[in-house]
Amino acid sequence: MSDAQQNEPEYIVEYVDGPLAGTTDRRILIDGAVDERIGAIAAVEGLESVFWYVAGEERTVNGEKYVQYHFDAPDSDPVEADREEESLEP
Repeated sequence: MSDAQQNEPEYIVEYVDGPLAGTTDRRILIDGAVDERIGAIAAVEGLESVFWYVAGEERTVNGEKYVQYHFDAPDSDPVEADREEESLEP
């Protein structure tokens, strides 16, 4: 056996819009393919929210696969705060 660590094939997720725009993440390729749709959990104003993204354009940079993901607003939790709560400032 070798001491060499066997790396899983990965790709880099680029969130191009929505609440996670401008951030990246690493994911594992499953059977050599990227996920067509991914979910991400993030805190918005202190509340956990689930955001869904759909795969778009793929490219390879320095031997690494990059995939752009676009926000799927209809299936995601709302991003905007409740306007009634905003008006209740002390």
